[in-house]
Amino acid sequence: MTCLYMYTHLVHILKRKMIYFDKLVSEVGMEPRYRKILMSNVVVTRKRNLFSCRKWNFVDVMMGGWILTVHLLTLFAPFTFTWGAFWVAFCFYVLCGMGITLSYHRNLAHHSFKLPKWLEYTFAYFAIQAAQRDPIFWVSIHRSHHQYVDSDKDPHSPTYGFWFSHMGWLFDSGFIVEKYKKRKNVEDLKSQPFYRFIRRTYSWHILGFAAIVYAFGGFTYLVWVVGVRITVTYHLTFLVNSACHIWGSQAWNTNDFSKNNLWVALFTFGEGWHNNHHAFEYSARFGLEWWQLDLCWCFILFLEAVGLATNVKLPSEAHKVKRSFASGNKLK
Repeated sequence: MTCLYMYTHLVHILKRKMIYFDKLVSEVGMEPRYRKILMSNVVVTRKRNLFSCRKWNFVDVMMGGWILTVHLLTLFAPFTFTWGAFWVAFCFYVLCGMGITLSYHRNLAHHSFKLPKWLEYTFAYFAIQAAQRDPIFWVSIHRSHHQYVDSDKDPHSPTYGFWFSHMGWLFDSGFIVEKYKKRKNVEDLKSQPFYRFIRRTYSWHILGFAAIVYAFGGFTYLVWVVGVRITVTYHLTFLVNSACHIWGSQAWNTNDFSKNNLWVALFTFGEGWHNNHHAFEYSARFGLEWWQLDLCWCFILFLEAVGLATNVKLPSEAHKVKRSFASGNKLK
């Protein structure tokens, strides 16, 4: 009871301090001090508590528990290493990581090209095993990101801080509910029974795969194929949301913080050419220059060559001129 009283008293004092500060700001004209993220032009202008002083609901706890679990599994990697486990993990890293950029991102979120339904669903299922939520959720969040990029309603803008944009937003479903009370930007996927089924049964697909891995390879393969592979894929994907809106170069006038980042592009099958993507979000090709390696684009070219990918979209020369800094246009 004494601890509860002290905690309540402390909260009361903090509230009084905040009220006093707000009053001081309004009366004296003080402005809060903002900080710039190291070695960048991005300034943190908004505040969102990552862990404390906010409500954690069931979804947040489950997400936090899952991510903690795969990270803890990764700690066993040095003690369980075998070349067999490593190469199986690498193969699934390629399949599932490519699934994210090819399926979730370029095919489903932006309709950059079309695939036969059987192949679309196959690539989507590989992406599901990257454990980044079901296609309906992922695509909805990503479309919202483009609609509200680097504004107050962006799901993961670095203007809330590096760690929030990197992974903090994942544990804060209240932020998503607060910003998007009615998410109706993904009706094209909701209309398809396959994606509705995956949404209802998503967790079972992830846990089922983990169970199969453990049954065939034991703890060693569980550590590498589930723990290491998913953890690495997580942070590489998260860097597109965080680092690619903080560090790098801007080739196009997108009126946001999106950057082209070579190092992220090398490990994410071309996703790091992020300023290119924000300039021409409908484009199936992210690495627009000959030297900008985009492995996903190479695979799309192969699919097009064998007649499986159709209606492949690329930016027109007129659109490139419009997006160039020389044009002087202020565009979103």
